[in-house]
Amino acid sequence: MRVGFGYDVHQIVEGRKLFLGGVEIPFDNKGLLGHSDADVLLHAICDALLGAAALGDIGKHFPDTSDDYKNIDSKILLIRTYELLKRNNYQISNIDCTLCMEKPKIAPYIPQMQKVISEILDIELNQISIKATTKEKMGFVGRGEGAEAYAVCLITRVENV
Repeated sequence: MRVGFGYDVHQIVEGRKLFLGGVEIPFDNKGLLGHSDADVLLHAICDALLGAAALGDIGKHFPDTSDDYKNIDSKILLIRTYELLKRNNYQISNIDCTLCMEKPKIAPYIPQMQKVISEILDIELNQISIKATTKEKMGFVGRGEGAEAYAVCLITRVENV
């Protein structure tokens, strides 16, 4: 068994769509700034999975210096991360995530996020925990300037995955 930890952060800006956990969320013409679609939650999950398998990080595999990943849907990054895990004979036991944002309210979208992630990673809904919290108005997240996400995962090495 191997444990991985992932973290990501992106700035909130005007004129972008907000994607979290592979789901587009309405947010007053605001979204996250990044080279890709800036889905902070999926990026943290990718880093946790890659870290658990000792395969580097999201920047190593999908660098923000490459036009190949400009505005890419982060679901594609998660698909490719999962393909790397499978090639290295790993399967996912569970993923636990926390998303930190002041607004908008995330709880109504969590079931949809879990469904998207479970379908990509070929795992059951009960293997994915997504929690949302605020920073109680403290720091850049508390001021509504950005969002951050944390993810931990457990993977196991198996034969013929």
